[in-house]
Amino acid sequence: MQTNTPSRNSIRLTRRGRFALATLGAVVAGTAVAVPLLIMADEEEPRPEALVVPAGWRASQVYAAIDKTLDLPAGTTKKSLAKADLKLPNEADGNPEGYLFPDTYPLPENATPQKLLAGMVDAANKKFNGAPVAAGAQRNAMNVYQAVTVASIVQAEAATKADMGKVARVIFNRLERGMPLQMDSTVDYALNRGKARTTPADTEVDSPYNSYRRMGLPPTPIDNPGEAAVRAAINPTPGDWLYFVTVRQGETRFTADLAEHQRDMAEAQAERKKAAEKSAQPSST
Repeated sequence: MQTNTPSRNSIRLTRRGRFALATLGAVVAGTAVAVPLLIMADEEEPRPEALVVPAGWRASQVYAAIDKTLDLPAGTTKKSLAKADLKLPNEADGNPEGYLFPDTYPLPENATPQKLLAGMVDAANKKFNGAPVAAGAQRNAMNVYQAVTVASIVQAEAATKADMGKVARVIFNRLERGMPLQMDSTVDYALNRGKARTTPADTEVDSPYNSYRRMGLPPTPIDNPGEAAVRAAINPTPGDWLYFVTVRQGETRFTADLAEHQRDMAEAQAERKKAAEKSAQPSST
């Protein structure tokens, strides 16, 4: 084996040789950069092991979450409803709103939209068709589907779990007195939007979900309520309340007196204005 190599100073390259070496170096350097990039591009994020459905999500949000989690084109899950064979009550007329029970659902390798939706509906049926919910619904002169509809409004309207029973009582008191529910959450559902400040124009929308214009409950639930909202719907807190408003964060006031409610509304508006002015002020830092 030859060990005597020429010194670095004795090596001479022609211009072509220098160009070839530079080109080779550029290729090697480029390859060194490209390989990690290719590796990074090929690495896919592992699919989640479970799908979490929070209380209060609408069916449209559940569909979108399933599409994203299973890496499916948008709209795939909604289209799968026709062949999902969901065990829904007759009143639902094929619409699973209210029956996509909030929970954590495992995602096996063979997970499909149909299987996930069926699992959610099965979970809802186990919760809703048991004796406590059925008896509670009957006690309030409703069927189970109507109780779930009440629970969906409670879920959307109550600022805290502690307020859920009172919100449910307001709903029942208004129904018993033949008053429109006038719940902003039903208007939001009619307009297919998130929570927003309801305007007089909003309350004129022509929809069976507009509880300002339509008497009684909306035709379906407006979201998928959790257990706490369902419990409130079948066991509302005793009281004579007809009105409620969240005056400030953590403080919702309930009353049976319209004049008192109007004063609470004025205070709530003043609080919102104050908060808006404060947020508009430039930062001192």
